[in-house]
Amino acid sequence: MNNTSSATSNNRKVVRIGVFIPYGAQLLDTACIDILASMSREYFSMVGEGMVPPGIYKLAPSVEIFYISKVPPSSHPIPLTASMNILCTHHFSSPEVAPGKLDIVLVPGPDPKLDFEEDPAALSWLAGHANNTSNNETKTTDILSVCSGIYLCGAAGILKGKKACGPRGLQGDLRTRFEDQEVIWVGEELRWVGDGNLWSSGGVTNGNDLVAAYARQSRHFPGPVAELGLKFVEVDERPQRYED
Repeated sequence: MNNTSSATSNNRKVVRIGVFIPYGAQLLDTACIDILASMSREYFSMVGEGMVPPGIYKLAPSVEIFYISKVPPSSHPIPLTASMNILCTHHFSSPEVAPGKLDIVLVPGPDPKLDFEEDPAALSWLAGHANNTSNNETKTTDILSVCSGIYLCGAAGILKGKKACGPRGLQGDLRTRFEDQEVIWVGEELRWVGDGNLWSSGGVTNGNDLVAAYARQSRHFPGPVAELGLKFVEVDERPQRYED
């Protein structure tokens, strides 16, 4: 199966999302995945028929979310900020989450001071998804980088020639660290930016703005589904430019 949103026996669309946390991450960065989960048929079913028009319910895809790390599944707690720990569901080597099997990969921000190059296999996994592009957009994997997740993307070499954000206060460090990739850094002005299949945001809660903007433009979530999901979780994208 390629990464095209799969379908159940009744042709219901399934969106497969991987949350890539090889080193730990900011809790608020990671939490924005719940916005996409709130645009699913499963969430709409939980909310109840009285709040979801039948026509929108029929449009909603199922959403499968995988938490992917470099440790064995359900064995070693992955540290998030605020003293929270989670268990991953898959190692990045699992065939179920191999490049070509996911529609979206969310990369929440780890500690930017880490030496990501120590784990080339994990970086290769991320690069494999980022490079899974096609003239047929339904066979493309979208990468959503939140805050310092951009460091992980840069270490994987997937920023070459792209417009990208990253934390507003770390633009100078990013320019220096990834100078060889000729990235067009726009994080001093923009909360988020999309360039091809790479979407990136500024710091922390800018991930909410990123996911809201992405969902509204994504082929995976019909417009009415995206808008109702955003209404349920009371998230809306702030102006893309900080000054606005």
